[in-house]
Amino acid sequence: MHLNLDGRIALVTGGSRGIGAAIALVLAEAGAAVAINYRERAVDAERIAAAVTAIGPRVMTVAADVSNGEAVVSMIRTVTETLGPIDILINNAGIALIRGIDDLTEADFDQTISVNLKSAFLCTQAVLPYMRAQGWGRIVNISSGAARGAGGVGLHYNASKAGMEGLTRGYAARLVKQGITVNAVAPSLIETDMVTSGLASSASRIPVGRFGTSKEVAQVVLMLIGNAYMTGQTIALSGGMAFN
Repeated sequence: MHLNLDGRIALVTGGSRGIGAAIALVLAEAGAAVAINYRERAVDAERIAAAVTAIGPRVMTVAADVSNGEAVVSMIRTVTETLGPIDILINNAGIALIRGIDDLTEADFDQTISVNLKSAFLCTQAVLPYMRAQGWGRIVNISSGAARGAGGVGLHYNASKAGMEGLTRGYAARLVKQGITVNAVAPSLIETDMVTSGLASSASRIPVGRFGTSKEVAQVVLMLIGNAYMTGQTIALSGGMAFN
């Protein structure tokens, strides 16, 4: 699918590696200017920014803890002043603390909800005034197959991703008449550091016979951005392990 995003401004949270980095690159290939958010991985973020620069569009990196409201407001202000009003928001930032029921602490639970779910709320609220002013916006939330299944990370992770899908539907219903769509992508067992370093050492239980790739997730994100009729939906990407 060829999508022309020339003149659009995109913010990708957690964009320094893995799925976020792949999304930043496909958005740049489509012509969008891209802001790559990171919390600690400045070197990785700059590496992805250099790759975007090689493609052609404007790019910037911006450090912020997106689970903190003041940091989010400051980040959005910086991106807007540097690149322009944000048209496209990809809520990708997240953590996956692998915990069993008996090992899970209150601090683990709170941190997971804050980083995975609260961040999506904070970033969405911060960009809405710009999208409403333009009468156009695309918000894509990166969920997980764990939102609807047992998952391998822990119940705290399940809860955070299920909440993100609820957030997706809630915003979609309230913004549909303002030219803003809100959708989610729910990948399962994508070949990222988190998966291959401990969550799943083998792809044997995936029907297609391999892990998914970050680029395949990014392709679905791009499809959602280009489709003005789809909103409030979660697209599963599981290699045939589960069906909606």
